Amino acid sequence: MFFITQLIGLAVINAYSPKKITILNETTGKLEEVITKPQLPYGMQPPEELEKNPKQVLTSIVIAFTIAVLLIFLLMKIRAVVFLKLWFFFVVLIALSITLNTLTINLKFSSSIAFLIALPFAYLKIFKRNFLVHNLTELLIYPGIAAVFVPILNLWAVIILLLLISVYDIYAVWHSGFMQKMAKFQINKLNIFAGFFVPYMNKKTREKIRFLKQKYKNKKISEKTLKSKKIKVNFAILGGGDVVFPIILAGVILRLYGFLPALIISIFATLSLLYLFIKAEKGKFYPAMPFLTAGCLIGLAVNYFFSYFI
Repeated sequence: MFFITQLIGLAVINAYSPKKITILNETTGKLEEVITKPQLPYGMQPPEELEKNPKQVLTSIVIAFTIAVLLIFLLMKIRAVVFLKLWFFFVVLIALSITLNTLTINLKFSSSIAFLIALPFAYLKIFKRNFLVHNLTELLIYPGIAAVFVPILNLWAVIILLLLISVYDIYAVWHSGFMQKMAKFQINKLNIFAGFFVPYMNKKTREKIRFLKQKYKNKKISEKTLKSKKIKVNFAILGGGDVVFPIILAGVILRLYGFLPALIISIFATLSLLYLFIKAEKGKFYPAMPFLTAGCLIGLAVNYFFSYFI
């Protein structure tokens, strides 16, 4: 799912990237090259001044990220469930719409069509718990978010951002435990999770469920009875930030150097995540960003090697 999201992200970023096209000048009768700049819908297109000042953008992102974390922490403390759900709903709806807009971009009212398609999926994801809808929409949310940030960041700004987020991730998971608290709050109180969410059961649990199905076959089970049958279900989770930041780096590389170097970044990010999954112990939380950042940097080194020596 992580790698598929990276590929979708590259496709979405490419759809919104400037392109050179050849047109016929009717006045001179000659072919001319012009640059087209597809616009992000819903007023999400960043001003051109920002695209020319990545240092200012990086500072703004760090400040905004800090404020957002503090705000989420405060809202968790006061248990502002409704507000947080509406916040998630708005972000999911816009991100999904930006991604889906690339499929309808050549149609009249394309952004409206994309919005109407995204609306029921966003509603089901946030207000109706559904495992398949959750992960399906996750594949499309982070490409939309990345498409907003890629135009305003250069390579060095993204690298610094990845390093800063990695340091924060280490502190938030292994020291303060904030990430664990936030994940548990989302799952238990909001019934949602910002990231991939994959439940799985061991053999003993599967046998217990099979036994209960046989026991209550063709019988109506009351809610009280159902709740009394405690069944432990494990799950693997991967936060949304762990998915979106490698897409942003790959997207910047895509705009600067093309598809193949960007794909190399995505491949090495995926391999670093695979390494973490293999080495990780069950039942423990790990900060994924340091591993993903390392994979991205190795991908950059590989790109540099091929461009310099080949």
